[in-house]
Amino acid sequence: MALASYVDKQESIAVSDPGPITSEETAHGGTYSMAVAGATRPAVLTWQNRGGVRLVDHTFVPQEARGQGLAAKLVEAIVADARTQGFKIAPQCPYLVTAFGKHPEWADLRADLPR
Repeated sequence: MALASYVDKQESIAVSDPGPITSEETAHGGTYSMAVAGATRPAVLTWQNRGGVRLVDHTFVPQEARGQGLAAKLVEAIVADARTQGFKIAPQCPYLVTAFGKHPEWADLRADLPR
């Protein structure tokens, strides 16, 4: 059930049960995404393959669903996959850089690539 409120003249929906997170991979990169009820676009985390390192370059959450932890759920999904699949993560988007700073327990998964 979505609840509506107005914040900064933007309609906001409360996401009580976001959809499942799906992961897609190509030879060059991939995405983690989650459908958001009431939004026209899904929440998405994108990454590029850098030889066993996933360079995360972007996270996006639709305006009407921001502030509800959806980006954090996408980050938690890639971190869980890194633990089980054995790859490293190079955070490049500001959201992921901040998330890694708040979670020192993820330090063993971090890969810093030269720019």
